[in-house]
Amino acid sequence: MLKILFVLNPISGGVPKAEIEAEIAEYTSKHNIHFEIYHTTGSFDKQSIQHWIKSIKPDRVVAVGGDGTLKLVAEVMLDGNLPLGIIPAGSANGMARELGLPTDITECLNAIVRGEADRVDVICINNRDICLHLSDIGMNAQLVKYFDESGLRGKLGYARGVLRMLLRRSLLQVRIHDGHKEIERNAFMVVLANARMYGTGAMINPEGDPRDGIFEVVVIRRLTLIALVKMFFRANKLTSKYIEIIPAQSVNIHVKKKAYFQVDGEYKGKVKAIHAEIKKHSLCLIKY
Repeated sequence: MLKILFVLNPISGGVPKAEIEAEIAEYTSKHNIHFEIYHTTGSFDKQSIQHWIKSIKPDRVVAVGGDGTLKLVAEVMLDGNLPLGIIPAGSANGMARELGLPTDITECLNAIVRGEADRVDVICINNRDICLHLSDIGMNAQLVKYFDESGLRGKLGYARGVLRMLLRRSLLQVRIHDGHKEIERNAFMVVLANARMYGTGAMINPEGDPRDGIFEVVVIRRLTLIALVKMFFRANKLTSKYIEIIPAQSVNIHVKKKAYFQVDGEYKGKVKAIHAEIKKHSLCLIKY
């Protein structure tokens, strides 16, 4: 009998998960699948997930939530061969959107049961954190901080965060070294991109591919206010002579003054320096 462990974040996206749990229970009963659900609490989740995996020995592990939930489970499963699935159910589902996941839960479960998997890259940051999707220094990280502080979920909280961020935006003085050359730029934000687009659909890195063994450093030097608003609210391709894309396998980034920093939608505080390097094909992810 197939065994699946679901790791469910009960508060992701500000939406109750009872309906999702009911769909999982109905589907697994119909298809004779043994399942367990672990509800994240925010305390000792990694250790608990490791314990559950060791205890029940599942054939698949599935993250039910947003990018933060996916990242949490991925940290436990890094460098292993156990397939990781996704049911997108968070405020931000950037990686799910990047991979073209269906929004229908039954379709997701069908793919999870099939179990066809692919190995994807992750970005290792400062030798202690990982990024599956997008990390950045500057404006977007500032927005993530404001969104977290507001207590408002959904579009209203996001819109308020964008407005506050745009009113307080400032240029960073950045030095970037990719092991071959060093450049200095004034920029609104610098992105470490393992993918192409943000959860809003804004296409920031058209050539991004989480399977190609590299990531891209995207330097947004200047954009008009209208272009910035479009970037944060619309699904569009971001093109400008003020955007620079640098392919890399490792990079060191230094900013003159401490700047806001986020990893896969999680605000990490202010930083002055970041080291990032690719971990090629280090995560086994179910194909949809």
